[in-house]
Amino acid sequence: MIVGLGEDGADGLPPASLRALDAAEIVIGPARHLSLLPDLDATRVEWPVPFAEGLTLLHGYRGRRVVALASGDPFWFGAGSVIARGLEPDEWRALPSPSSFALAASRLGWALETTVCLGLHATPLARLRPHLARGERAILLLRDGAAVADLARYLVAKGFGASHLTVMEALGGPRERIMPVRADALPDTVFTHPVAVAAKFDGTGRALPCASGISDDLFTSDGQITKRPVRALALSALAPQPGEVLWDIGGGSGSISVEWCLSHPRNTATCVETRPDRAAHIRSNAQSFGLDHRLSVVEGMAPDALADLSAPDAVFIGGGLSEALLDELHARLASGTRLVAHAVTLESEALLAEWSGRIGGDLMRIELASAAPLGTRRGWVPARPIVQWQVVL
Repeated sequence: MIVGLGEDGADGLPPASLRALDAAEIVIGPARHLSLLPDLDATRVEWPVPFAEGLTLLHGYRGRRVVALASGDPFWFGAGSVIARGLEPDEWRALPSPSSFALAASRLGWALETTVCLGLHATPLARLRPHLARGERAILLLRDGAAVADLARYLVAKGFGASHLTVMEALGGPRERIMPVRADALPDTVFTHPVAVAAKFDGTGRALPCASGISDDLFTSDGQITKRPVRALALSALAPQPGEVLWDIGGGSGSISVEWCLSHPRNTATCVETRPDRAAHIRSNAQSFGLDHRLSVVEGMAPDALADLSAPDAVFIGGGLSEALLDELHARLASGTRLVAHAVTLESEALLAEWSGRIGGDLMRIELASAAPLGTRRGWVPARPIVQWQVVL
């Protein structure tokens, strides 16, 4: 049994949860949750650290009446899905209580369906980056009271110091405290766990666009980057769909992979890059955009570096194009995989022309020019033309 427990302990539990606790032989959970329980006949077991050891302990109680305690709604940024994953469907049942998100929204009158909800207990604050925009609202669960100051500093650094924060401690219990503050004027106050922060973002910081083609200056690079307009065309050709996997070969700065991951919260990408300095740029960009959990880097030369990667839904070749690479991809990838390749040299153009004649697809020549000073006036400065090949294998 997985029982969600609020900060008011058993007093706020529904009858079914109380019956489950009364009937339990063993109750396992964090020390804070165990301290909120009334006297029970069950043996109390503190969930150990690291968390995985508790799963082993829990599985050892199979066949007995066990209650595992979790916060509020165990399946809303909680431990419920991890606990249930290792059990058979008939071995467990969940009895949730109101989540911290629901309690926070009820205090503020916010509609949860239009509010970003994030659990940042063990994840970097950079996960907020895609959501930072004036007027947007978010409810954030933090690891401890000290993380409130970390959050405020992060928002100030990103230009959102004017954001209005509502710090909420121990929601739903006798220790509940709610304090409205500004991110750039956080008082010298000690906040206690558990803590949730509701944020209405404000300030002069830059929001990320919803369309493909993020400004180049938001990326760390040595100049080896698929430029904004060309990147937008590449993403359009790659056509990311929810939950898909991308191989980005010749990653450079990782800009294609970043925008692929930003297109949907379940999309993942792997960049293949030969140069360690550029691989470092890719990792830096993944962290800056809050995507380090969904964007990975493999250092090496394709096709050899592709050997241990799981199958992709789409592949982008921005560098390292060769006959051997195309042969490997054509032989290895499943039917329906989308492939987009860019060429800037005559030799690589010829290779794409040959392969498009062999297996089909669309060829497009991209020629762009930018206005630049020309004496006392301005003129067009053309960029190197790029040939794009788009095909479904």
